[in-house]
Amino acid sequence: MSDRLDDLERRIDTLRAGVRRAMRARDSATARTLRAELRTAERAWDSLVSSDTADPTPGTHDEPAPARSARLVTVREQVHQALAMLGAPAQARLVVAVSDAFFHGTLRSPQLTSLRRDEERSFKGSPYNRPYYLCAALTDRLSPARGLLAVSTWPVERRMVGPLSPRVDFLTCATRVAEEVGRLPFPFPEAVRLLARMSRNIPGATGADLGPPDPGRVIDAAGTELRVHAGRDTRDRAELAERAASQLNDVARLFGAATLSTIMNREQDTDVRTGARTTRGSR
Repeated sequence: MSDRLDDLERRIDTLRAGVRRAMRARDSATARTLRAELRTAERAWDSLVSSDTADPTPGTHDEPAPARSARLVTVREQVHQALAMLGAPAQARLVVAVSDAFFHGTLRSPQLTSLRRDEERSFKGSPYNRPYYLCAALTDRLSPARGLLAVSTWPVERRMVGPLSPRVDFLTCATRVAEEVGRLPFPFPEAVRLLARMSRNIPGATGADLGPPDPGRVIDAAGTELRVHAGRDTRDRAELAERAASQLNDVARLFGAATLSTIMNREQDTDVRTGARTTRGSR
């Protein structure tokens, strides 16, 4: 428990310093992103403190202490916390793994299934009413990329998915995970296992032995490959971002444009419901 609190306190200090630097540079977009991450980290700290100090006497409350403390950090906040650390769009299974490995998370993959749809409904009801939204990465058709979650405060380019983007995003995420593991004096076993799994998919990231991965080696290997792909991927994302800015409204820029198949499915569903009502009315 104390190790996790120490790690969160260091992250909070780092985020606060980042907010101050962004404000001095008048970089309001970065400041907003860092402030949202700071609030999430502070809630995680509160959750751990509450869990550690909760009354352990059975029967004194209506529900167990762990259940009460877990609610202090919502599913939405836990997902944002993990994505903010990764810095790139990610699949639900990676978000869950990062939350568990670094933030004492309670996420399960099924909880993320409808999250993006809930965020879209919230945005449509009250646009920009929240400091951030959990939204979609966008494909070259400007439609939502299947299963990929992103954060609305990221630059649009970061949420685009070009031909090389899946590999670039994986390398970016692996670098972030390695950096976090390297900062921890005693990394959690879950974090070491996650880094080991990711490093196996990066040439040169693992040694001949079967010991724990070296975070510095993973960072270097990922950086070497990133330098090969980054230029082309940056250009592809910039082109897609320009298309999104010119062709999409606010909702679609965050959650993607409906594809032709989606529209056809909706029309077919409408026809089925209308036909059913007509049939009943003709009897």
